[in-house]
Amino acid sequence: MSHSTSCFVRPFAWFAISLSLAACAGQPAAPSLTGTEWRLEALGDSAVMARSQATLTFPEAGRVAGNGSCNRFFGSVRITQGHIGFDQMGSTKMACMGPANEQEVRYLSALQKAERYELQGRTLLIHVNGMAQPLRFAQTAP
Repeated sequence: MSHSTSCFVRPFAWFAISLSLAACAGQPAAPSLTGTEWRLEALGDSAVMARSQATLTFPEAGRVAGNGSCNRFFGSVRITQGHIGFDQMGSTKMACMGPANEQEVRYLSALQKAERYELQGRTLLIHVNGMAQPLRFAQTAP
């Protein structure tokens, strides 16, 4: 490589590296859901029952818990770059009848089909495969 070529290539290479680093620094990390608690406000296009509160809590990284409307549930969660998936879900088995049971079945089924999420201030939207509207939650803590 001639001296005149290397005088051009080196500054250009440093410029390209600087530009790449600046682009990486400009992308903020997604906020963590760990340690947050949420109350279900809409189950897709349906309102939720006021007296049978459904919740969602992320007590620690990779874990999820909550109230389905009648029963407590727990399981694992995978969260990566706007995508979310719930696995290994279990729950208590209290007898639950009527609309509260129907709401719980729909809610827990929807969580199993969750694909992605969005945070809009103190609102969490979870988009579910097969549902036109997302699950909508209001943050209750912290």
